[in-house]
Amino acid sequence: MAQGYLTTHVLDTAKGTPAAGLRIELFYLDGETRKKMAEMVTNGDGRTDAPILPEGDFATGQYELVFHAGDYLRASDQAGDDPLFLDQVPIRFGMSDADTHYHVPLLLSPYGYSTYRGS
Repeated sequence: MAQGYLTTHVLDTAKGTPAAGLRIELFYLDGETRKKMAEMVTNGDGRTDAPILPEGDFATGQYELVFHAGDYLRASDQAGDDPLFLDQVPIRFGMSDADTHYHVPLLLSPYGYSTYRGS
């Protein structure tokens, strides 16, 4: 039987490279309650070494990925003056199919970001 899972990928669009060393947290949302499910750091390809929510832990529902962009931007000498324009980037999304691979990438620069449902 197929089982869903969640992956992510972060690209630094200002540098044109993967965003290595960026910390990401995953939360499950239940109304106003947030339950931390995972915390990982991106590798040299801007991905996590394993799915951020693997098959065995996957459940449908509302989630939030928090990308710690400010720490990454400081470490890569792109931060600019404090306070940073972008520090933490939260993305809330729903997963409704228990048998699907969900992929939520982040395209990041010091002054903007975008996301989409990837494959």
